[in-house]
Amino acid sequence: MTPMSPDPAVVQALRAAGCVFAEEEAGLLMEAARSDEDFASMVQQRISGIPLEHILGWAEFCGRRMVVETGVFVPRRRTEFLVRQAALVAEPGAVVVDLCCGSGAIGAALGDLLGSCQLYGADIDPLAAACAARNIGPRGGQVFQGDLFEPLPPELRGRVDVLMVNAPYVPTGSIAMMPSEARLHEPMVALDGGGDGLDVQRRVVRDSPEWLSPGGALLIETSDVQASATAALMVGVGLRASVLFDGDLGATVVLGRWP
Repeated sequence: MTPMSPDPAVVQALRAAGCVFAEEEAGLLMEAARSDEDFASMVQQRISGIPLEHILGWAEFCGRRMVVETGVFVPRRRTEFLVRQAALVAEPGAVVVDLCCGSGAIGAALGDLLGSCQLYGADIDPLAAACAARNIGPRGGQVFQGDLFEPLPPELRGRVDVLMVNAPYVPTGSIAMMPSEARLHEPMVALDGGGDGLDVQRRVVRDSPEWLSPGGALLIETSDVQASATAALMVGVGLRASVLFDGDLGATVVLGRWP
């Protein structure tokens, strides 16, 4: 398509559908469309509530375009805070694991920041693991499909320098209050954290000492309401825990250091 300003009628239709950044979204859809018909179809998909990232096939994350395929959890901008905090405790060449990796955007972004690392990702969702391989693989990493630590190579036990986790932490009872594009188009396994939202975090923290290297770091994204409970889980297994906030992004990360 010839580059041009988005049709005001398209922008208005997107805005009426609840797209806050309607003009920007229209421009991105125009850029991605291969024909006028394709553009019209993409606009209708967006109006129907399909996440923009699923339509485009990518999400901007930490200044990069990360592959995000249909049915895979879309990385949120607030999670960039998790990457930045991991970068502060990681060194080039570190053994890095992105657990519950989803699209693999977190691990891929940290790999870019470090320049070199031994990068691994794991996710229970086969669709997510396949998508993550497209982001982590070109950066020299490996992705495994399975439940938490189970699929990781056993030789990583006691050698993980940085363990990053964006596990589901929405309480089951709060799922219904999430935006429809998340509830209807992202996998429930990536959203539902159980009764108090901490079910998966408990399992991760419980088993993390077996995998962390001496002085290794566990970083978990959580909410400000849940942060103290997440920190208490870490303290309970012998980690030194601290809670980190970013007010601009509305992000909360709990950092645990293994002695």
